[in-house]
Amino acid sequence: MTNWGADIQQYFHGVWRLMTGRADGLRYLDISVDGFWNSFYAVPVSLPALLINWLAFANEAEALMLLPMSRLEIVLRLALSSIGSWILPLVGLLAVAKQARIADRLIHYVVASNWASALLTWMMLPPTLLQIFFPALAEIAMFLSLVLFFLTLFLSWRVTVVALAKGAAMGTGVFFGMLVASIATLLILQSLLGINVGSL
Repeated sequence: MTNWGADIQQYFHGVWRLMTGRADGLRYLDISVDGFWNSFYAVPVSLPALLINWLAFANEAEALMLLPMSRLEIVLRLALSSIGSWILPLVGLLAVAKQARIADRLIHYVVASNWASALLTWMMLPPTLLQIFFPALAEIAMFLSLVLFFLTLFLSWRVTVVALAKGAAMGTGVFFGMLVASIATLLILQSLLGINVGSL
């Protein structure tokens, strides 16, 4: 990447077009072997938004004395579980892509999925900020979070279907497979690391 800001803006524009059902959004992404590896820069691009969420959880967990560890330990363990649940399902998909008959569209999907995940991570940030700066509006923040959660699921599904270009049935199958794999990986890692987000 020669110009981080311009590249990220272009990639976000591309995945937004995919989210709105326009296949030409792929033209704004780097669908090459280098682009495949560079798409994992989406993880550090997402880190500021993720960090705010992790810190909000750590502060609340410490205040309620729910976890026998420091805020830094909580944040580090949340980081490991969150990033693991992002990367590991993609590794699993790489292993089964040929059998799933999507190998020819795998780079398209991974590149689009990574940059879409980064954009959606930032889209999910407002409810957390609302809870941090306006605690009295916690119920509104929770409702907004729920609405955004279902919206991001729909947009992720749209990206999957358009990027794979294998039809709605195949795209839907891959989407739900990756969703289940991501949630399962997150829960397993959180359990192994002693983090129970559901306790709050």
